[in-house]
Amino acid sequence: MSRIGKRPIVLPEGVKVRVFPDRLEIEGGKGALTTPLLSGLTAKVEANSLTITRADDSKSQKMVHGLCRALAANAVTGVSAGFQKQLEIVGVGYKARIDRDHLELSLGYSKPKLYPVPKDVEIVCEKPTLITVRGIDRQRVGQVADDIKRFRKPDPYKQKGVRYVGERLIKKERKAGVSGA
Repeated sequence: MSRIGKRPIVLPEGVKVRVFPDRLEIEGGKGALTTPLLSGLTAKVEANSLTITRADDSKSQKMVHGLCRALAANAVTGVSAGFQKQLEIVGVGYKARIDRDHLELSLGYSKPKLYPVPKDVEIVCEKPTLITVRGIDRQRVGQVADDIKRFRKPDPYKQKGVRYVGERLIKKERKAGVSGA
């Protein structure tokens, strides 16, 4: 049996799960999410836990068992506590600010880059060089943070750009054959 799939999901207080044949609807204090329940899998709510079981031990069932359990666990965590990713901006003159419903990034280009803030995600600029992305959907929060990071990926030589807080970068030496200026 799948190691991840057989573990029960503990439901925090205030989280309600409704089981349908093809999906799970999870509601909590921060909102509601729907996660798919693929064919051959069944879900059962008992007391304060949710368990997902599979019908047989076929290869296709084994492949999706852990996936469905992980998606359901992420939805439970999202509606109860939420997810967040922090990005830091490194570089002289690089900064960010929220302007109505757009994130304005000054990253050394001739014009500032504008990123429209999605409705289901909250973006906060705590400092001009620190951006926090919050939301209840783990996949959506990660995608928005990656979209922001792609505006200026960290340079391996000078280490300037947008990176996750705590991300370790490997600094390269200067290119061979370059004379010192």
